[in-house]
Amino acid sequence: MQTGYYSSAAGMVTQFNRLDTIANNLANVNTAGYKEETLVVGDFMRVLKEARDELPNANQTKEGAAFLNRTLTKAPQVVDSFTDFSVGDLAKTSNTLDFALSKDDLFFAVRTPQGIRLTRDGSFSLNPEGKLINKQGYEVLGEDYQTSNEGIRFAQDDAVIKADKNGQIYTSVPGSLNMVAGQKLLVVQPDSIKELKKDGDNLYKLDNLESLDVINNSGAVAQGFVEKSNVNAVKMMTGLIETNRLIGMYQKAMDTQMNDMNKDAIEKIAKRA
Repeated sequence: MQTGYYSSAAGMVTQFNRLDTIANNLANVNTAGYKEETLVVGDFMRVLKEARDELPNANQTKEGAAFLNRTLTKAPQVVDSFTDFSVGDLAKTSNTLDFALSKDDLFFAVRTPQGIRLTRDGSFSLNPEGKLINKQGYEVLGEDYQTSNEGIRFAQDDAVIKADKNGQIYTSVPGSLNMVAGQKLLVVQPDSIKELKKDGDNLYKLDNLESLDVINNSGAVAQGFVEKSNVNAVKMMTGLIETNRLIGMYQKAMDTQMNDMNKDAIEKIAKRA
């Protein structure tokens, strides 16, 4: 059995998965609030360092050597993936209904047909009913959503809308310059950021909503700004080049295994026959 061929094929599949992830990151480099995805590729050295003291056979033994040899023939594979939730750069838009969060692990909440979802994309707008919505048309929730069961709504005569750093919204009194406190943006923080799952449309799903902490005084809301993607385009392009080269190397190894080595073996067998 040509284990080198199968290892090369498996390694190529791993690089294809990595290529898909890099391509998705690059496609979202200009998506507000997008967070970079990263794959962790396991190899023998990683296995040895992480499980050096847990190997099933003692070191320096015949059985241990056999185990290590079997491990060496295993191909690299995707062993984990994670999302980089670090804050992206804030871009000034001067749009009254654009909001950004300047601290890690904080999210806005929206109501979707599938339930409540979290997002870092604060590019909001108003629908014909005066409700604050995101790009997909989902209602943006206020801090009182549990009692009111409503999103944030503005009246037609709310000409001036201001929000402080904690998400408290103020609107102007018709016919005067006075501002009145109204609803407040819901800013939440999950107990464990690892529990978040990407759910499409730049939204995140959390199975246990009770683990969300409402942050009343976040000091992180910036009106008139949007958070840019935290994808490093230069790093992604470098990874793209590296991945393409690895795919080419694996392809060459597979070709050598199947064609050159088999041809050589057949010719030697034919001469002996």
